Amino acid sequence: MSTAIDGEDAEQAIVSAADRYLGKPFELLSERERAIFRRMVTRRAITRDANQSFDDRLTTAQRLADKVAEFGGSWTFISIFAGALALWVGANLIAATRAFDPYPFIFLNLILSMLAAVQAPIIMMSQNRYAAKDRADAAHDYEVNLKAEIEIMALHDKLDQMRDTDLKSLIVKQQEQIDLLSGFLVGRSS
Repeated sequence: MSTAIDGEDAEQAIVSAADRYLGKPFELLSERERAIFRRMVTRRAITRDANQSFDDRLTTAQRLADKVAEFGGSWTFISIFAGALALWVGANLIAATRAFDPYPFIFLNLILSMLAAVQAPIIMMSQNRYAAKDRADAAHDYEVNLKAEIEIMALHDKLDQMRDTDLKSLIVKQQEQIDLLSGFLVGRSS
């Protein structure tokens, strides 16, 4: 598997590699596993920026939801919100007789409830999208790890083959040397 293979040879290499490295017949491989073997046999990279490809497919509404969730979970939002609440309460307490929302601040309570009703689903949409992104990252990690594992097994096979070839060559050379020494010793003794 050290060089790229094309066409029918590639399919045959995939079939034999699937059985050798995963212990599964080709027919039982998932489409993802088949794609990994195809990339391995044709020597194409499997790595890609999963985050970039995920972000490229986001709609404008999804990007907006992510920005709202990002801002809603920031210290900037908390500071601005705390300041606005303090101003609201302060203004209504100072102008007690002409307050536009007197204590117990029922209008403020209504605004906070509406804000929470709108903000919570937006944040949940963003979190669901990040969960999907995490699943895509995990799937990509699996593909990269599986390819790496198969490549390592293929390297072990190549090293074993090289060692066997070297050992056979050494045994042949050793036998030649024994034959030479035997002939030399027989010639000396006569």
